[in-house]
Order: sequence, then structure tokens, then C-alpha cells
Amino acid sequence: MNKIILLTTLFTVFSANSQETKKFELVRNELKSNALFLILGQPEFSYERILNNESGIGVSVNFALEKDFETTFSLTPYYRFYFGKKPAAGLFVEGFAMLNTLDIDQETYTYYDYPTNTYTTITDKGASYTDFALGFGVGFKLLSKRGLVLEANGGIGRNLLNPEKNDYFGHTFVGRGGITVGYRF
Repeated sequence: MNKIILLTTLFTVFSANSQETKKFELVRNELKSNALFLILGQPEFSYERILNNESGIGVSVNFALEKDFETTFSLTPYYRFYFGKKPAAGLFVEGFAMLNTLDIDQETYTYYDYPTNTYTTITDKGASYTDFALGFGVGFKLLSKRGLVLEANGGIGRNLLNPEKNDYFGHTFVGRGGITVGYRF
């Protein structure tokens, strides 16, 4: 009986297939540039740190090269939750905060005053101020096997610090979005 148990144990040990578990190394860093904004003259660069297969945190910096844009600078930290099959890719939702600087040009308004039968001209000297917004967005990220990233996203937020200026200049809400190209390493 002991020989049968010994032979069965030896047979099981030598014939057992050991399963090697491959530990998947998650590539955690992404550098990206918003191609759409770059073409328009307002480059935006982003860094994202992948936390796990379903989430990541990042920061975007946007600055204007030309005076055509009222938003001259923005710093946007964000958190993303992914729903795709690949690690940190596919459909995502994000929550973001945005520190933005607005530079409003000088504007001149002319209106006609009916009772006095005169034209009146008002010159608004413009303003430069900084505000803080909170918002949310959605997007989709494609990831190649070699680490190339292509992303499209859009979102909306609300400026919170200067309600009277935002109402007057029409900057109560801020947008976030673009077509982004980058590399995951």
C-alpha cells in the first residue's frame, strides 16, 4: 500500500504541469499633445499617470501663442475612469479642475439714444483675471501595441471665482476638448 501511495505521489509530481503566471507590467506614463489646439495656435501638452487598468490622473497645460484667444493660460488636473478592455484605454469619463487666465480685449460700443437723438460711445478697457473651474468630460482613447495613443475628448466646466466678470464677459462656462496624440511609456 505504501508503494502505491509513493508511486502515485511521484507520478503526480513529475507529470504535473506547473503553471507559470506571467506578471503583466502595466506601462504607466503618457505624454500627449493636443493636435487640434496646436494647429489653432494654442498648444496644449498633457502628462497622464496610469494608476491601474481602469483609472489614471493627469495634468494639462495650455497657453496661447497669439492674441486671438481670450483664454491665455490654463492648468488642468484631471482624473479619468476607463471602461475599455485594454488597460486604461477605450471609453472614459473624467472630472477636472481648471485654473485659467482670461485676457479680454478692449471693446468699443456705440449706441443710439432716442430721447436725445445722439450717438454715445462707450469704451471697455478690457480686463485680465484668473478664475477656477470644476467640470466633467467624456472621451475615447485608442492604444496601439507599441504605445501610440490617439484620443478624442470633450467636456464642460463652470468658473467659480468671478461671477460678475464671467457674466459680463460671457465666461461663466469653460470648455475642454480636442484630438490628442501621444506615447505611452
